[in-house]
Amino acid sequence: MKFFYFIRIHETNEQTYRLIEYIKKSNTSNEIILSYDSSSSDLDVESLKYSCSKVIDIEGRRGTFLLIESYLKAMKWLIDNRVSYDWLINLSGQDYPVKPISEIESFLSETNYDAFIEYFKVFSSESHWSIQEGESRYLFKYQAFDMLNKYPNWIKKLLLPTKLINYVQPGIRINLAYEMLGLRNLSLFQKIFNDDFICYGGSFFMTLSRRCVEYLHDFCQNHPEVIEYYKRVCLPDESLIQTILVNSKKFNLCNDNKRYIDFSQTSNGRPKILTINDYESIMQSDAHFARKFDMCEDSSILGVLDQKFTKFVGNSEFL
Repeated sequence: MKFFYFIRIHETNEQTYRLIEYIKKSNTSNEIILSYDSSSSDLDVESLKYSCSKVIDIEGRRGTFLLIESYLKAMKWLIDNRVSYDWLINLSGQDYPVKPISEIESFLSETNYDAFIEYFKVFSSESHWSIQEGESRYLFKYQAFDMLNKYPNWIKKLLLPTKLINYVQPGIRINLAYEMLGLRNLSLFQKIFNDDFICYGGSFFMTLSRRCVEYLHDFCQNHPEVIEYYKRVCLPDESLIQTILVNSKKFNLCNDNKRYIDFSQTSNGRPKILTINDYESIMQSDAHFARKFDMCEDSSILGVLDQKFTKFVGNSEFL
């Protein structure tokens, strides 16, 4: 079987190269598609030309369609070039395997599932978000603004009380975390969604079979109205793919994306930075990958993971 890893990075550092090297030195048949933003990253593309099959340079602003657009471009590249593969695994530059790559790929080779993807109905009791959060994300038409980039963090904190406007009226949403302003657009939502096409949500990080990838690509080509709708919502990456695949009823989907993510200390939608103190919890999980790691805060956890899986990876300068 052939495995492709789609890795989206927001900034280039030692951790980026470490993840790529880990995957490529796992002695298995796999390839990497790397997506980055040249305006905010000093990625040495030349040094990665032998490690990555494709490098996509596209802006990756959090909360907007730009993030998922790079993923859709990767899918299109695979299809247009008739690339032979079986699975597409979605990661960020702050993810890391918590099982040997060979074990993960062996698992995927033997499974009867078509995808490992977290999903839930956004507007139901099963949702991982409050109804208010679901409405704020997907019932509003958003426009990004950049004025906060010029100000220090203490200025941004002074603006936090302005979010109170979200709770006292139904027509406007101010999202300081993603620097977006939204206007309610319920009529457009009702044109897209109905009892046969339900709005689903879930994590952007998932593992999809080739069948799912090709269906997603075809759906996006044949339903531009759905894509146009998602281009103007907040966090489309946490709904679009789930909505398309689950509503299709064509696939055997495992409602488990095989990622260890800790949102218990979340801030502005960002999960907790995992450290050596999280090692036991990570190992007790059934996850294939975990996020987020930050070598600037704790590099020892990656060292421990490397040491545990050394025999599966072979010789590597970081082991």
